[in-house]
Amino acid sequence: MSTRRDLANAVLLVLASAPAMLAYVAVLRGCDWDTAKRAGGVPTWPMPTHSSTLWCAWSHEHPFWLANLLFLVFISLFFWLISLVQGSTWLIDPYWTFIPILLAAFYRHHPGAEARDEPRAIVAVSLLLLWSVRLTHSYFRREGWMLGEREDWRFEEMRKKHSQHWWWMSFFAAYFSQQIMLVGICMPLYAVHFASQRTWTLLDTTATILCLAGIAIAYVADTQLHRFVKNNERLAASRQKKMPVLNTGIWKYSRHPNYLGEQLYWWGMGLFAVGVGWTFALWGAAFNSLVLAVVTVMVEKKMLQRKYRREAFKEYQRCTSVWIPWFPKPPLPTRAKGE
Repeated sequence: MSTRRDLANAVLLVLASAPAMLAYVAVLRGCDWDTAKRAGGVPTWPMPTHSSTLWCAWSHEHPFWLANLLFLVFISLFFWLISLVQGSTWLIDPYWTFIPILLAAFYRHHPGAEARDEPRAIVAVSLLLLWSVRLTHSYFRREGWMLGEREDWRFEEMRKKHSQHWWWMSFFAAYFSQQIMLVGICMPLYAVHFASQRTWTLLDTTATILCLAGIAIAYVADTQLHRFVKNNERLAASRQKKMPVLNTGIWKYSRHPNYLGEQLYWWGMGLFAVGVGWTFALWGAAFNSLVLAVVTVMVEKKMLQRKYRREAFKEYQRCTSVWIPWFPKPPLPTRAKGE
């Protein structure tokens, strides 16, 4: 039964994005882009009134909003309907690693992307592919290479807490909110394809280094966490005491190095947008940081709920930096019995 479900979910995973891609292909092939460019730029006489011409003109002049429209209909709404049928929001998790690739492909193939062959755009997309490979591997490794076994614990708790209203609340909590975040953090990809380009500068080199550092830190952190979880599973299976806290390796210097890696990557990507004068595109990275700050609090509250690790984690909180790596504080002196 589990194998059949995994196979069905694998097919769903592959095909779920097909409507979005087909819709975009239909837009690309269905428009006369030369006419659309004229209609969307300097007004011509007579003004175009045919609905398809107006649609194509709008699509040419507003690629960002076209991407949002396709995302809303074919990802947010479509995935939400799938979740209502399946009773789980699991599908959005693996697509977190793939949706930025879809957005990058959208921007690169848009007829208005005149900077697609510039070094900055090529490097940014290459770094995005590397990020996606790392996160995809981390996701499937964490899930035991199974699909749809569980949904994000935060959504699971919301489902229990708001059971009667979760069917409509889930659209905003699990899908629309993540559309805002994903489109936001991918704004630099829009910038490097559509903004007026400038020569490669030290800022672009810094952006590249930050992105690579973020990917490397996140990979190391996730790998160490995975080994810790698997070791605890083996200890539990042999009825031995589990390790309460991961405080070795990179986790010795930061309580959330995986979040740190993600932050470095997306802020590094944002610097590419700054390099072409689109500083406002940093809002996506800033929003992502705000969300991760909230998630950090939620994760630590959950860690403290388990009695076997409560005291150890409190000490870990006292000694170890939250995100930015730093040398841990010395442990408190233990009191002798009878003091």
